[in-house]
Amino acid sequence: MTAKQKSLDDLFYDTLKDIYFAEKQILKALPKMAKAANSDELRHAFETHRDQTEGHVDRLEEIFEQIKKPARGKTCDAILGIVEEGKEVMEEFAESGALDAGLLAGAQAVEHYEISRYGTLKKWAEELGLKDAARLLDKTLAEEKETDALLTKLAASAVNRRAAA
Repeated sequence: MTAKQKSLDDLFYDTLKDIYFAEKQILKALPKMAKAANSDELRHAFETHRDQTEGHVDRLEEIFEQIKKPARGKTCDAILGIVEEGKEVMEEFAESGALDAGLLAGAQAVEHYEISRYGTLKKWAEELGLKDAARLLDKTLAEEKETDALLTKLAASAVNRRAAA
């Protein structure tokens, strides 16, 4: 007997579990990053994004309900690596003026991963006819892009200059 052929539905669910796991890891990391940040603006950005991330988790859980699958995560080695790099920056640059630049760079790595995942999931949801899921994924994708833009603005306007000084 041969194994069942995997489909786009299966891939969608598998990737949904991946980003669900990632969002849960990000929820744990953001308070630590906020606490470590020297810049009030960067701390505020991390705190704001933590609140947004809770909404992202809620939306993902809504999508799991829509597709009638359990909301569970699948270990995402990519996000674990990015989070681990962030921990190393917090340890190695704790007393450095470059700490905030390192934290910000790590946060942008997270954002870029999320943007990639949410963009893919949105397109797959559209292909699968999951209009409500696509709408929810698009909303999260837009928020992730806004956060990335804010982080870029913070880097260019203050954080990188302070690190170079």
